[in-house]
Amino acid sequence: MFPSGPSLSLSFAASWPMTHFSCRMKLILPLLLLATAATFAADYPRVIFSDDFTADGFGKTWGHYKSASVVKDGVLRGITAPESDHSAVDVIRIAPELDLEVSVKFQFVSDQAKGFNIWFDDKDYKGSHAGHICSISVNPKAVVVADAKAGTFSNDIYTRKKATPPTLTSEDKANMIKWTKSMPTTVSLKEWHTLVVRTQNDTVETSIDGKVVGNFQSPGVAHDHKTVVSLTTNRIDVNYDDFSIKGAAK
Repeated sequence: MFPSGPSLSLSFAASWPMTHFSCRMKLILPLLLLATAATFAADYPRVIFSDDFTADGFGKTWGHYKSASVVKDGVLRGITAPESDHSAVDVIRIAPELDLEVSVKFQFVSDQAKGFNIWFDDKDYKGSHAGHICSISVNPKAVVVADAKAGTFSNDIYTRKKATPPTLTSEDKANMIKWTKSMPTTVSLKEWHTLVVRTQNDTVETSIDGKVVGNFQSPGVAHDHKTVVSLTTNRIDVNYDDFSIKGAAK
């Protein structure tokens, strides 16, 4: 027998709002997710540069610093020469930008791969070593974001760090820690992954394979004259593919 009378009415009245709300959310949620995805896509609609490395050899747009990297068989193979005193840097120069999205597929080929960096620089800026602004370093265990402009590479700190012996002050050391953030993650060897880095004013968002690893807020990131984006391979055994630089909507 089904219940009848007041008890049925009260039961229905109590359950109906939640049932109605649940049904409405099932309809609305996919629309909200689509809207969010569309918003992110629209944030960086301007393709400034892209390279899928289909052709062997670097294109004319690329520049290099102490790099033995090669483009072959559809990938960029990041290589630092054994005798080099600096990690291999492969560079793209762009017109000045504030907010950028950099995307690249990457593969740690073996356990010899120590990681790589995405660098944002401004070669017109004289307040930091080499015009360094911000770096995003990826290794098998972490993503490390550093404000180079305010931290380690600011002229004063860099000079005292490189002195013999180093003359770093307690304030220098505190700033170097303050303007660096390490975010643990796990990046498997030999598999391909996708890194996406987005800057928005003074904040960097980093994601791997569609999952946000973390955000970092720092004053140097808000530098509005970023003119260089580079891949820095820390020694060897990092492959890259589908590299792109996009600008925020204007």
